[in-house]
Amino acid sequence: MQNTVFITGYPGFLASSLIRQLLNDHKEDIEKIYVLSLPHLEAVAKKEINHMLQASALPQDLITILKGDITEPDLAMDHQVKQQIEQSVTHVFHLAAIYDLAVPKTQAYQVNVNGTAHVTAWVKSLPKIKRYVYFSTAYVSGMREGKIFEHELDMGQSFRNHYEHTKFQAEKIVRQVMQHIPTTIIRPGIVKGHAKTGKTIKFDGLYFMLNLLDKLEKMPFIPFIGDGAPEGNFVPYDYVLEATSYLSWNDIGAGKTYHLTDPNPYSMREIQSMVSLFYLGKLPKGQLPVQLVKAPLLLSPIRKWLKAEPEAMDYFLIHSSYDCSQTLADLEGSGIQCPDLKNTLQPMIDYYRKYKHDYTKQLDIK
Repeated sequence: MQNTVFITGYPGFLASSLIRQLLNDHKEDIEKIYVLSLPHLEAVAKKEINHMLQASALPQDLITILKGDITEPDLAMDHQVKQQIEQSVTHVFHLAAIYDLAVPKTQAYQVNVNGTAHVTAWVKSLPKIKRYVYFSTAYVSGMREGKIFEHELDMGQSFRNHYEHTKFQAEKIVRQVMQHIPTTIIRPGIVKGHAKTGKTIKFDGLYFMLNLLDKLEKMPFIPFIGDGAPEGNFVPYDYVLEATSYLSWNDIGAGKTYHLTDPNPYSMREIQSMVSLFYLGKLPKGQLPVQLVKAPLLLSPIRKWLKAEPEAMDYFLIHSSYDCSQTLADLEGSGIQCPDLKNTLQPMIDYYRKYKHDYTKQLDIK
């Protein structure tokens, strides 16, 4: 049976990459793909789609761009177009969100919470919906410590930033429809570049560590940040996409929440040691308290020079461990598994060295 896919967040990197993954895995089952794009990104979206279709010799009418905005009711789609497509859409992948740790509260709420409410309301109206796939984050756990399980959400936790809090609120909205609509919630760890090629479009997350090392490499020594005891949960985007494609298309994934996290994570101290050794050829020495490292990053000129956000330092403090037993059980036999972080660092660093001066890959830090 043919299926019609609808994806928000296009032409974002994850949305674009997910399309490629879905077509690689389920091409024979997909009749049509609609992508929702903000009007000012339509030209970029067209260029990306044309390149994708030409490179893979796929039909030119396979993917259609729809102008819209998730922050508006009915996603701000043309009424006639909306009526036409909602009779055929079977799979909705909601990826559109603001992922910046430093995002202001109002902006985060408008996109992550109101946007998800609008998408979810629209999904409820689809007569042929087979699966609603929502991209959340493992960090909806906020400042909880200890073992975090996939079925848990609202445990009275507080949050480090507006990104975490609004993604938590958004996931609560999605969970309200899980009993009525086959839904899969994806909670990745901190996403990094491709495991084998190192390719990425943004140097955020783990790349903040590389930005710091790059600026401070001439110092007599590089200190550890904090005691390094908390786990660092970094996963390559190809693992996230492969697992999402599999779990969202198979019956086994309906009604479940998945931690796409590292099942064998390293401590932040181990990660600092490995990254420093791979990048600078030397190990860190000594130790600075996290708050002492964070303090200068509160000053705009310093954080712009170091290309690191102070909010990233908070992830050196919370002792959270993400259980992914459900994910591992449901991926068993698929051949999909999260690679050892250590084995992905050299490609990551090679890619960073090649593109570290490309300003389009650095976050626009205020």
